[in-house]
Amino acid sequence: MKIGILQTGHVPDIVLDELGDYDAMFARLLDGHGFTFQTWNVVDEDYPDAPADADGWLITGSKHGAYENHPWIAPLEEFIRAVYADGRPLVGVCFGHQIIAQALGGKVEKFKGGWAVGRTTYDMDGQTLDLNAWHQDQVVKLPPDATVIGSNDFCANAALLYGNRAYSIQPHPEFTARMVEQLITHRGPGVVPEGQLTEAQSRLAAPTANDTIARRIADFFKQER
Repeated sequence: MKIGILQTGHVPDIVLDELGDYDAMFARLLDGHGFTFQTWNVVDEDYPDAPADADGWLITGSKHGAYENHPWIAPLEEFIRAVYADGRPLVGVCFGHQIIAQALGGKVEKFKGGWAVGRTTYDMDGQTLDLNAWHQDQVVKLPPDATVIGSNDFCANAALLYGNRAYSIQPHPEFTARMVEQLITHRGPGVVPEGQLTEAQSRLAAPTANDTIARRIADFFKQER
């Protein structure tokens, strides 16, 4: 099964050689599930021709806001709606989670409550799971077709399911402790409160449920439609 990765941002240059870009992180996360991958760098205005270019689609995270006025946002939203209408499975993570919601009639905004950073606990479809987070933006209004399947006290709409058409989550199952550590060091200072960065640093060694979410993503892509 071919998964098209819509890359909506790039990792900091300092981690590129060690960890790869976001598409490489997702390829590692989903390794062993029988997928092949092709990446389109939509953040650089590189777009697929049609939903049929892949069997399923995955939208990555980004440092950008879904509500920002970038030239690639509107074409990406159009493509999301085309994939959704076509019925091919669509998965979004962090920014991907937000842009799917926005494209399908929801609302995303910079959350007044601040940031979620590092290992964070969620109720995910009836299970308590710890996953790495790195976001301030949130989905604050649901699209008509969305059902909430994951949340916590900070993020009410942390995972959404749109029947068998789309599945999206706010935290980052593709992020290892090393990636969070690098974000703490290179993107956090001056942006995220210092105390929050220090607390996230202290939780780096604790395990996360990345493999659990990887299986859920893989199962979603593979389910019969």
